Amino acid sequence: MSPTVTNTDVLVVGAGPTGLLLAGDLAEAGLSVVLAERRPHKVSNLSRALVVHARVLEQFDARGIADEVVAGGHPIDRLALFEAARLDPSRLPTRYPFVLFTPQYEVEKVLERRAREAGVAFAYETKVVAVEQDADGVTARTRDKDGRPGATFRASYLVGADGVHSSVRPAIGQPFPGDTILSSLILADVRLGKAPDRPFVVNAVPDGFALLTEMGDGLYRVTGWNRRHQLPDDAPLEAEEIRELLRMNFGTDYGITDIPWKSRFHSDERQAPAYRVGRVFLAGDAAHVHSPAGAMGMNTGLQDAANLSWKLVAVLRDGAGDRLLDTYQAERHAVGKLVLRMSGTLVRAALLRGFATRLLRRVAGMVVSDFRPLADKAASMITGIGIAHKAPRGAHRLTGRRAPDVKLAEGRLNELQRGGRFVLITPAGQDADVPGHVVHAHWAGSRRTTALVRPDGYFAWATDRPDAESLRATLATWAGTATPSA
Repeated sequence: MSPTVTNTDVLVVGAGPTGLLLAGDLAEAGLSVVLAERRPHKVSNLSRALVVHARVLEQFDARGIADEVVAGGHPIDRLALFEAARLDPSRLPTRYPFVLFTPQYEVEKVLERRAREAGVAFAYETKVVAVEQDADGVTARTRDKDGRPGATFRASYLVGADGVHSSVRPAIGQPFPGDTILSSLILADVRLGKAPDRPFVVNAVPDGFALLTEMGDGLYRVTGWNRRHQLPDDAPLEAEEIRELLRMNFGTDYGITDIPWKSRFHSDERQAPAYRVGRVFLAGDAAHVHSPAGAMGMNTGLQDAANLSWKLVAVLRDGAGDRLLDTYQAERHAVGKLVLRMSGTLVRAALLRGFATRLLRRVAGMVVSDFRPLADKAASMITGIGIAHKAPRGAHRLTGRRAPDVKLAEGRLNELQRGGRFVLITPAGQDADVPGHVVHAHWAGSRRTTALVRPDGYFAWATDRPDAESLRATLATWAGTATPSA
């Protein structure tokens, strides 16, 4: 018998945070979406990501889920990186001036529920093993949990969000160049006899570093590295090794009473050369992996999804040209490269050994922490608030920059974006003819700028003087011309 063929607008491969956000966005916009995941459906605590940064919380706010995610985590408004280096997100110009500590699986719960409510079709225990493209679409062949041929999917576009061990990436001929920068990293969930005085503590010493994060229900997550214990990933991780790591960095093991789960892993720095190959895209860890320093990995993947989803909607639903999808590669590959550089710099700074170099690190940390412009710049870049996309030459200064959640005459910008909408902001009293999927709002004050904000919260275009022709061209390019039915 020939395998079943399932037709869909978009096939998303991988049900981690990136795939879940992307699939939910597409389905909310009315597209048919299948999300294929090789693992069985179950809640797992085997997550390495623990932080949601302010930029992602803003994008969650534009989807109406930020409050729920924040309620399940621990907001921290001061963060020690190592020794004298401090991150102060409390001064960030955002509704979320903090670093949110919450396990990845808690984020996934919220995103999965949203995707299901939007109508995403889930296909668990389904591994994509072959991808074929033609002028009209993509055909993906799969195998089930027992290795037998599974369903065949036919889609207009396919997104590989299936992690560092992606099956989509090699299927489209993409290498994954880079290196392993840390081996024998420790990851464990522990219960403590004596709790730290803060929900998050971190330190680096000449022979390693450690992070201890409160997880809720009496559990703490230990993440760290000990230069003296370099073993293969499959080597047993003994309780004494975890205790030694904590004592080495904090002077105490906090009286560990129980270790329900522990693991050893390695950290790579890698990036695929192309995030788009024809009708197939890579996102999240399938496209880039970074060191854990700065906690930017999951956040970067979620922003990949936020960038790509509205562009697929614009092309498939609203009549925008296929060339719009090329901007995903141009924008997100550059951001991935930047994050690789930032996280790599942080982890290498944490691993300095010599007295002179460690002294230099301490002085540099003090300078960055105490000189407010530098401290604010560091916080804005690590949290994503300060990251912008390259604008065309001659463009308005706002183009490509993050749009803050300003109060408009019609309400908050992020609230007006809900449903994946563009927002055109004009001076008070000015009319504009826009498609039905574009919200027309007005500045609450006397500002005379006209600006178009994309669904992912970046300025697509702006002008300080009336320019109806340029606005029409911009809307056609970025938002399409069709008006979707309600």
